[in-house]
Amino acid sequence: MLTLHGIVELRDYVKHWRITGQKIALVPTMGNLHAGHLRLVERAHDAAEHVVVSIFVNPLQFGPNEDFKSYPRTLDADKIKLTTAGTELLFAPSVDEMYAGDREQITRVDVPELTNILDGKFRPGHFVGMATVVTKLLNMVQPDVALFGEKDYQQLQIIRRLVDDLSLPVEIIGVPTVREADGLAMSSRNQYLTPPERELAPQLFNTLEVLAQELRNGRRDFQRLESEAVRKLSTTGMRPDYVAIRAASTLAVPENRTLNLVVLAAAWLGKARIIDNIQVHTESAQNT
Repeated sequence: MLTLHGIVELRDYVKHWRITGQKIALVPTMGNLHAGHLRLVERAHDAAEHVVVSIFVNPLQFGPNEDFKSYPRTLDADKIKLTTAGTELLFAPSVDEMYAGDREQITRVDVPELTNILDGKFRPGHFVGMATVVTKLLNMVQPDVALFGEKDYQQLQIIRRLVDDLSLPVEIIGVPTVREADGLAMSSRNQYLTPPERELAPQLFNTLEVLAQELRNGRRDFQRLESEAVRKLSTTGMRPDYVAIRAASTLAVPENRTLNLVVLAAAWLGKARIIDNIQVHTESAQNT
C-alpha cells in the first residue's frame, strides 16, 4: 500500500486511473480504524477497481471543548489494517496541507437546512467542518463513488445533499452500521467507555429498537414516543442529548402519513458521547 501526504502527488497518482476509465472509490476516515471502517473498504472494493482511503483528523469539525487533541491517532496500526484489507492508496495529509493559511478565514461548505438540527444543535459548527473537508476530499480525489457509514446518519444525509446541490459527479453509498455482538454501534470513541459504562452502552440501541417497534406497530404519537425514550435512557445512567423521529430522506419532522422514518439518538455515558439510529419502514400511517 502506498501512503501519500501531499495533494499534488495524490492528484498525479490517481490521474492515470481516471484516464484509463477505471473506477475510483474513496473512503474518508479520521483513522483509529475498526471493523466498521473496514466494512466500508470492503464495499469500496466491490464498487470500484481502485480504492483510496483518507485518514485526517479534521480540526474544523471539533468544537472548543471537544476532543481534537486527545482523539486517538493510530496511523501505524491503521496502515497494517488497510494493507491487510487490500487498500491500494492511503492519503494521510497534515492539517497544514489541508488548510493552508488562517483556518478562521477559509471558505466553508454549509447545508443550512440540515447542519443546525439534531446533532448540529448540540455540536455547533461540527457539520460545516465535516461538509467542508468532505467537499475538499471529493475535489482532490474526484472519485466515482464515496462510501460513508449509516451510523452517522445525519452526516450521510448532509453529504448526499451537498453532492446534489453542488452537482458533484460522485455516487454516495451508505453502508449499514456495524455493531458489536451486544448491539453497540462500533465507534472510535467507544474506547472512552469504562468497563461498567461499556456494559450499559447497548441500552441506547435497545431503546431505539423498542421505539422502532412501536412505530411499526402503528403508533404515530411521535413526541410522546421521543419523551418516553429519553426518560428510559435517563434511568439507565445515560445523559441523552436527544431522541428524535424524523423523515428518513429529509430529516424533517414527520407527518402522520410519512412511512419511511429514522429514529436517531445521542447520549453521554461518562466521557463518551454515543450516537445511533434505526431506519423504520411503516406499512401504514394511522392515528393512535
